[in-house]
Amino acid sequence: MKNKKLFILMVVFLCLISYSIFSLTELDNLVSKPVLIGISIVAGIILSFIFRRILKNFAEKIKKANFTRLLLTLITLSLGGILGGLLAIPVSSLPGWWGHYCPVLIVVVVVVLVAMVFSYRMDAFSEFANRISNGKLQFSEVAAEHHETALLDTSVIIDGRIADIAHCGFVPGILIVPNFILLELQFIADSEDAQRRQRGRRGLETLANMQKDPAVAIQIKEFDVPNIREADAKLLHVAMELDCPILTNDYNLNKVAELQGVRILNVNDLTNAVKSILLPGEKLIVNVIQEGKEINQGVGYMEDGTMVVVENGRPYLGQEIDAIVTKILQTAAGRMIFARHEKELGVKR
Repeated sequence: MKNKKLFILMVVFLCLISYSIFSLTELDNLVSKPVLIGISIVAGIILSFIFRRILKNFAEKIKKANFTRLLLTLITLSLGGILGGLLAIPVSSLPGWWGHYCPVLIVVVVVVLVAMVFSYRMDAFSEFANRISNGKLQFSEVAAEHHETALLDTSVIIDGRIADIAHCGFVPGILIVPNFILLELQFIADSEDAQRRQRGRRGLETLANMQKDPAVAIQIKEFDVPNIREADAKLLHVAMELDCPILTNDYNLNKVAELQGVRILNVNDLTNAVKSILLPGEKLIVNVIQEGKEINQGVGYMEDGTMVVVENGRPYLGQEIDAIVTKILQTAAGRMIFARHEKELGVKR
């Protein structure tokens, strides 16, 4: 009922506005007053339906809009209106039609131009506002030029190591979590499978901890990618639009990104890069905890998780032995170290 009353008021208001405009354009000299009233009523009704559709879509977008972006939009439109008004003052003194309509046209054009500039640089303005609100505004031009953003993938959030890496300052700039990645995490956390549910909840906890960490700049942003359904494809699309890298542990996403020219920051590659470097002939202490795939092999692990395959190490299961590195194999899954017991190689203490 309330919406109907508002719509009727809108129709009456727009009919009066239409009649006033037609009168100002001297249309009443061309047609009779009843015809002019009829034209005004038709125009008012048509405009009412158009405005109601526009206002409905506008209201839906306002509900979903980020508060920071909404505030920046209002400020930008206000500044555009003020600038347009100042530019229109000299033009309003022109005689005749020019003085009546050109100022309005100038205000509209200036507001549209300012809005277009703002829409193209929305991310930069939002980032600037967030940095002010977080007390992290940098006045260094060099720092601003080299400021980067990176998108977080579901796999790297669930993995959890990104929180420690970002806390230590190894990931510069702002980490962005797209809304569809957050929805995917929530879907995994609500899964009926206990293991998937645990992984999803761990990912949500990782995000919560990163948001609380003052040393980590992380944002959750909404991106509208209506024509793409898969989260990975959406992520690649957003990365290409923002021209920024993706932080991931997903091997398949890594390969697809390489084909599409999107830069990938793989946490597994970083982990492999900072692992202890051993050379053939060096000694290490390893605890043989299980059998290897090949006959008579034993397997142990270093403190950083690197697998150590001990040739002829099966007799030493459950023992800590001194081993000598024989070779190192770098694979896509990581680094593997092959070693032998020092007694087999005849190494003297």
